[in-house]
Amino acid sequence: MSLPYFSVSKKRALLSLIALLCLPLAQAATTPESYWVYMVKPGDTLSNISQTYLISTKKWPGLQKENKVGEPKQLTPGTQLRLPVSLLKREAVEAEVLNLQGPVTRTPLKGASQPLDKAARLQTGDTIETGIDATVSLKFIDGSRLLLTPKSRLVLSEMVMLGKSGVAQTVMELQQGALDTQVAKQSPTVGRYEVKSRAVNLAVRGTDFRASVDPTDQVGRSEVLEGAVQASAAGTPVLVPAGFGTSAVPGQPASPPVALLKAPDLSGADKRIERVPLRFQWSTLSGASRYRAQVFSDKSFERLLLDGVFSTPGAKWTDLPDGRYVLRVRGVDPGGLEGLNADQEFVLKARPEAPFATAPLEGTKSYGPTAKLIWSNSVAAQAYHVQVSTQADMSNPIADLPMVTGTEQTVTLEPGKYFWRVASIAAGADHGPFGDPQSFTQRKIPDSPQTEAPALDEKQLTFRWRAGDAGAKYQLQLANDLSFSKPLVDRVLPENQTQVLVDRPAPGTYYMRIKTIDADGFEGPFGTPQKIDIPDEPKPFRLLPLLLPFLI
Repeated sequence: MSLPYFSVSKKRALLSLIALLCLPLAQAATTPESYWVYMVKPGDTLSNISQTYLISTKKWPGLQKENKVGEPKQLTPGTQLRLPVSLLKREAVEAEVLNLQGPVTRTPLKGASQPLDKAARLQTGDTIETGIDATVSLKFIDGSRLLLTPKSRLVLSEMVMLGKSGVAQTVMELQQGALDTQVAKQSPTVGRYEVKSRAVNLAVRGTDFRASVDPTDQVGRSEVLEGAVQASAAGTPVLVPAGFGTSAVPGQPASPPVALLKAPDLSGADKRIERVPLRFQWSTLSGASRYRAQVFSDKSFERLLLDGVFSTPGAKWTDLPDGRYVLRVRGVDPGGLEGLNADQEFVLKARPEAPFATAPLEGTKSYGPTAKLIWSNSVAAQAYHVQVSTQADMSNPIADLPMVTGTEQTVTLEPGKYFWRVASIAAGADHGPFGDPQSFTQRKIPDSPQTEAPALDEKQLTFRWRAGDAGAKYQLQLANDLSFSKPLVDRVLPENQTQVLVDRPAPGTYYMRIKTIDADGFEGPFGTPQKIDIPDEPKPFRLLPLLLPFLI
């Protein structure tokens, strides 16, 4: 036998596994009957054993002959009796619904479809169908468990217990969709757990595996995570060990076992999420053309809450209630086989949601010795937690106010760049996540320019002041009253201009004031008004027109 797909050590292990799993098949080929072995207990007789385990008490003579028992009423405790499986009582059993998520229907063998109830007991012949975003977990009589994923249809073809032997036989047909199952250890000769489909039949003796059927082309796939699965397609069996998968097209043999993709690296995925929608990112997995990502309620993996296939190494879902969950991710190879699982627990804490920051907004400026932080009112909040820091990561906050009851807070700050954020606190001291930090710059209010004494000549009045920061403008006003209600001069001067000339006003008392407008357009206060007295013109100048005729 040639096994080109495995190393020498794996070939040896696989050959041993094949011999072990094919033993019942070899026995069936040479023996027309399968047997269940019973251990004799004190007080047992062939008659009462027949009454308890066989379909008829009249079958005990056959047991006597088969097991070469001399005295049917005097059996030796501890000896073993072989009971033909064909003679064992067959009791119909039910499957239990463990978890139910979304719209799932149940269609009895003879009856109409109806919504599946969490308390329902499923019977042979039932068809279970899951809708979009719907899942259901089942538990069979032998403890085997099955998770049916969204948009799947499964028929429970056979569910029986062989009398009181404790041996179950479970057969189902997967018509479309996918399932993930953990099979309890089966009796090596009698127990039976099979998943059938149009393309391939999967028989196991206790293992963890996945099975799927493409609704478009009916291609059947299976990935074995633990143990082994015998996949039979077109009359040809293929043994699939743990870590391998197979696929089959209807009417053709199953493919040779293909090694599954290794588990993705989730070390970069967030373990705490404080925003919705949910977003996850992980490292690219070599060989993966897609990724299947799932979210379960816990590590029992019985309650699947979210499921999706994504073309890039990341997943996004709309929402979940706050709580602890498990993220499960695996790569999908170009042939559609899904690889080994990577699991990571995470916490979702997105409520109560942070309020919206109103002022100062990102990249704006605040002026003066204090900054007023303002945010929206959150209906769920009873208080707010406000932080201010000089670091973008909000480390070492210079202001940490954990119980602000209003929607604004004034903080004293030196000029510089700052970051601030706010979180809601609901009833019961339920602290929600902080909102995204907003950066702002605290600036001092522009100082009023320092002016020099005005210069007056016979034609002009000149004002000068010291230059402030680069790019600053200045507004100058000249009025004949301190209210400046009707200024005679009101000019905003070009950048960096530090003097202005005005025509010499008429004699009288005037007032001048000036303020700085910084490069960002923020206006400082007017400085203290200066009083200016304009005297009468000198007499020689006033008499000059009268003297002109005499000077000619």
